Order: sequence, then C-alpha cells, then structure tokens
Amino acid sequence: MSFEATKTRAIRGEDFVAKFFSGAILDIGCGPDLVVPHAQPFDVEHGDANRILDYLPSESFDCVHSSHCLEHMRDAPAALAQWWAVVKPGGFLIIVVPDEDLYEQGMWPSAFNPDHKATFRLDQATSWSPVSHDIRALVAGLPAVEIVDCALQDHGYDRGQLRNAPVARKRVLLRFAGRREALLGALMRLGWPVSRLSELLARAELALGKPVDQTLGEAMAQIQVVARKKNGADPPAVTA
Repeated sequence: MSFEATKTRAIRGEDFVAKFFSGAILDIGCGPDLVVPHAQPFDVEHGDANRILDYLPSESFDCVHSSHCLEHMRDAPAALAQWWAVVKPGGFLIIVVPDEDLYEQGMWPSAFNPDHKATFRLDQATSWSPVSHDIRALVAGLPAVEIVDCALQDHGYDRGQLRNAPVARKRVLLRFAGRREALLGALMRLGWPVSRLSELLARAELALGKPVDQTLGEAMAQIQVVARKKNGADPPAVTA
C-alpha cells in the first residue's frame, strides 16, 4: 500500500491545505491515506469510482481530491467528468497522477503497476504511450473549468537513474516479466534458494534495462492539477 498523498502533503504546506481543503472534501482512491482527516473517503469498498454519480449527488463537495487513482480507471476522461460533476460551483478538483516519462519510463504495460490503464504527460504534443493523455488538456476540456495550477512534481527524483532501454529490449523485458513467476517456481523446485533466485532475476532485469521505481522511496514522479469550477458570481471573461 503506497502513501503518495502523505508524501505530497509534505510539500504542499499549510496555506495550500487551508485554501483548498476546507468544507466538504471527497478523497477518491485514498485507501488508508486520507488527504485530510475530515475528508470523506471513496475507495473500492464504497463503490465503482468510474461511476461515482451512481453513489453521490452532483455538486455536493467543496473539493474533490484524488491521488494516483485516475490511472486505474477504465475510461479516464469519463471518470474525470463524473468526479468533476460532484464538485460544487466555486469548488475545486485536485488530481495527482504519475508522470509517464518518470514513472513508466517508456514501458507499457507498466513495469511497476500492471493495473494502470492510462498514462499521463504534461504539455507534450505526442507520446510513446498508446494510452497517454495530456492531463492539462484533459482537465481543460471540463465544463466551466479554470485551471488554478498544473505542475510536475519531481522532488527527490534522480534523472540519472532513468533507463532508456531500446524498444527490442523492452519487449524482452515484458516477456521476461510475464514468465518471471513460472521461472522462479521451476528453479525453486530444483532446490535453488529463494533469496538468491530473486537477486539473480533482479540483476537480469536490470541488465536488460528494466527501469527503477524511485517512488518506492521518497522521490516523486507525478503531476498535480488544481482546477476550480466557475460559478454564476464569477466576472465575465475579458476578450480582446
């Protein structure tokens, strides 16, 4: 169980918390790591976050927060639209997603989380990923939206550890990963020690160019978007 919200909270500061996390807060996909103690959790035991309007009324929360959940949704744009629908006018949506270049590092399916169904980039026209979304553009497409902030958060990330294995090696890695458990089991039946086997297989993967998951430690490899839902009291937009 990861605690990415706790890591992010450490860099947000008290002013951020006071500004965005007052009132009724919904925390989607939070697990045991609520963004603030008074937030209402919504995780697998509460229902399907892809269809959150089946469980919660529209325009019912001052802030909807989700950290490292959108990438698990079957249809990220559709899920995001539903999450946006439960934000009150004048309220906020705060989304944190992995950055595809720093987290997946050119490998799809994800080498670190096979449940990921989408990847995300920031302000890039193209992507190596077949399931990529530009998160700023995705949020900007929501109705009555104002993007307050959108930024890469890479605190503690060492780009010197980025792996840029050729495509052919990535394909070998994916095949290797799919057969890893079967190979491990076969060698264990031959009497090989488990710890030694795991070490040898890990070395083989690194030699092939397997990326390193720095987020297992304190490093971040994510994008945060803060969006506000406009209301009728907002001044009209000024056009040139």
